Amino acid sequence: MDLQTRKIEFVQEFLKLQSEEAVIRLEKLLQKEKKNISGNDENTMTKDELNQRIDQSEEDFENNDYKKTSDLLSKYQG
Repeated sequence: MDLQTRKIEFVQEFLKLQSEEAVIRLEKLLQKEKKNISGNDENTMTKDELNQRIDQSEEDFENNDYKKTSDLLSKYQG
């Protein structure tokens, strides 16, 4: 299973949670992981790289070259 599929499945399961305590624990875990990753320079984009990505995304949107979240979710909900 690829990373994108795993992320989507995780988000789907997360949205089903009814326990505020479970959400709090997952939020804390996410914050901890974000701190660990931010110290890793190989995943860090330069300002120019980020701006190029933004420009490309805006161009894709203007050209209707994108997928709606609902389309992606329906693809993986099977």
